[in-house]
Amino acid sequence: MVKHQPLQVYERQLCLSCITGIYGCRWKRYQRSHDDTTKWELLWSLILLLTFCLLLVWFYFWLEARNDYNEFNWSLYNSSGEWSDGTVPILAATAAGFTYVAFLMVLALCHVALGQQLNLHWLHKIGVTAALLTTIVGVISINKTWGQEWDVVPISLQATAPFLHIGALAAVTALSWIVAGQVARAEKLTFQVVVVLLYLSVLLGLYVVPLYITSPCIMDTSLKPRPDVIGHQGAPMLAPENTLWSFQRALQMNVTGLEADVAVSVDGVPFLMHDRTLQRTTDVEKVFPDRQMDEASYFNWTDLQQLNAGQWFLKNDPFWTVNSLSPQEKNRIANQSVCSLEQLLKLASYHNITVVFRLRRPPPQHPCYHSWINDTLQAVQQSGVPQSLVMWTPEEYRAQVRQAAPALIQTSVMKLSRQALQFSNISRLLLRYNQASTSEIRDFSTAQINVTLYTVNEPWLYSVLWCSGVSSVSSEAPHILRKVPYPIWLMGSNEYCLIWVTADLLSFAVVIGIFIFLNYHTIRYRMSGMRSYNPEQIMLSAAVRTSSRDINVMKEKLIFSEVGNGVGSAEELYGDNGFDYYTNQGINQ
Repeated sequence: MVKHQPLQVYERQLCLSCITGIYGCRWKRYQRSHDDTTKWELLWSLILLLTFCLLLVWFYFWLEARNDYNEFNWSLYNSSGEWSDGTVPILAATAAGFTYVAFLMVLALCHVALGQQLNLHWLHKIGVTAALLTTIVGVISINKTWGQEWDVVPISLQATAPFLHIGALAAVTALSWIVAGQVARAEKLTFQVVVVLLYLSVLLGLYVVPLYITSPCIMDTSLKPRPDVIGHQGAPMLAPENTLWSFQRALQMNVTGLEADVAVSVDGVPFLMHDRTLQRTTDVEKVFPDRQMDEASYFNWTDLQQLNAGQWFLKNDPFWTVNSLSPQEKNRIANQSVCSLEQLLKLASYHNITVVFRLRRPPPQHPCYHSWINDTLQAVQQSGVPQSLVMWTPEEYRAQVRQAAPALIQTSVMKLSRQALQFSNISRLLLRYNQASTSEIRDFSTAQINVTLYTVNEPWLYSVLWCSGVSSVSSEAPHILRKVPYPIWLMGSNEYCLIWVTADLLSFAVVIGIFIFLNYHTIRYRMSGMRSYNPEQIMLSAAVRTSSRDINVMKEKLIFSEVGNGVGSAEELYGDNGFDYYTNQGINQ
């Protein structure tokens, strides 16, 4: 007597098919497996995780480095000779790579949650490898060409760490559902212990991370006055750098000072120019095509006045702001010329604001190589600007300059100790924002030494420096910082401690609840026997557990069995699963 087993009619599982199909190109049911993931695929899962973490850091770096995009583009210009926004392709590639790898990570977690075998498709393996290698090459390149910019990461964490901590805590807490499910389904005690210990280590580590989070915006003292904003090269996002219109635009943004780069012409006239050549910011290739690569200081003032210093801004659009300008502004920009130091000082004197400039010494063969300090000091005196409004930065001949113009604000662009600054009677420091820590800023402030940090363009950085107690910042974006009347966030230490403890307790309660819930249902499932057996978990061999890689076709039509083999009737095996079936009985041999 032989009894025919029922024909299985499987319910469609579109979501599962999409997950396994996109991740490993396993669209068919017979291609999927609940077998343990092979060691080779586990290795690729680790590579995928490593790539995700590296891309996450790389993406975060470029998001926070937005403050210094212009600095990066200028360094590219120095190496290539062509101006372009090099951050655009980098950001596009980084965003695409991170999105792709993050999507694969989500699919991998779905595989783990559903108990599916991980089997990353070879095309994805190529994509992950390309993303990993490209990111590594990018990190190495930045280390060589722009290594100082890595300092933006710890500085930015002073503004973002409390919020990143809460986000990471929420993510790891959500992962407890997958971890608890794996522990509940596992049959080996060793595996269960290892998984639980690893997860708890990560979770406990996140619980205590706030002990190591420091931010000047977590304070119990009163907030210091809002830092003054100095227009670095005027307002170079709205007008061509180091031009009169750029400085006038900065004044419209209520800056308290102006900063410029100064070179000395061959006839002894100090003028404003950031680059060593005139190629980027003037039309020298049209007016003096044979001299376009000559150093700017080898031109006389008459020749410099013939150059246009505004058309390049409209053509290159270095800050992507030209489209927001009015026709009148564009017309005024197109007619800008090279500005002299005396013109800048007269403008500052008229508005009674501070001026700080960096003076570049001419080459040794230059006629003013030895007289450059006197030429600049003479321009300051002839402009009629009060000396108390001028921050003098050159270190050379400082003693003689102090004798000739004692009211000048002596400013150092080198990071010296407080004692050295006081010994030299230097009352100001002009440093890059990564050169002074919060404690150093407050130490200088205690000694009555004002610190000005450059270049500060982003509100988060301005807020951090404000909480640190800095007296002023130099910015290329005064129109943005004027919209920051208060730090982005500010809280007391007790308030932050309350948020931290509350988040940890909520996370712990959720994790414990998830583990209890899943383990309770797993115990009930195991005690109920095989009445809820999943047809996808039936192996083709009942005696030996074989890998799904060796199964070419799943036999999903008819399964024959003898009535007395202990399996039970078809109704008992499939009735509880809701499958349609038919039964043929009574075939006599």
